[in-house]
Amino acid sequence: MQTIASNIIVRMIVAAAARIRANEKELSTLDSATGDGDHGTTICRVMDAAEAAAKADTTGKISELLNKVGWDVMSVDGGSTSPLLGSFFIGLSEGAGSAAELDATAVATMFETGVAGLRQQTKAQPGDKTMIDALVPAVEALRAAAGGGADVSAALRAAADAAMAGAQATKEMTAKFGRARNLGDRTRGHVDPGATSIAHIFAGFAEAANS
Repeated sequence: MQTIASNIIVRMIVAAAARIRANEKELSTLDSATGDGDHGTTICRVMDAAEAAAKADTTGKISELLNKVGWDVMSVDGGSTSPLLGSFFIGLSEGAGSAAELDATAVATMFETGVAGLRQQTKAQPGDKTMIDALVPAVEALRAAAGGGADVSAALRAAADAAMAGAQATKEMTAKFGRARNLGDRTRGHVDPGATSIAHIFAGFAEAANS
């Protein structure tokens, strides 16, 4: 797939939401080890809102679609997850600009702007055992793949693989944010649920773009 338009973006969001729902119990189980055990439920609410907004879009414009998704996600009662992912989608909207279709290079730019939007909501850095540990390597891999001549499908697959590797790497990290930080070194040995959610979301994006 050389380019994607708004209809593919909708499919990507729907697939990501499906991945999250399919893994809701796993995500809450991960969260119960270091948090309050409700991350699966929370991220499902967030992605349900994202899916509903995406399916309701009638503009056919990537930027408007993602902006509506972002603001609807922001309105969900989802603790810190709602503003983080809401800002991510709004950032994607800004990164897409006025383009009707995006090639791999433009998709990389869109996702980089999405990450920049999310990072305005948190001081977390790679290595702090948060969703940043999956998100940043995913987008770096996407950019590298696009720079190497990959099409959108291949670039998103590279991003999904990097997100999953980033999420798995959190197992050896000590949490520095959220309720988990109170446990200190006891958080080592547990994969971060937020990073795992990002990995599932990117897996959904890649599946839709490759189908």
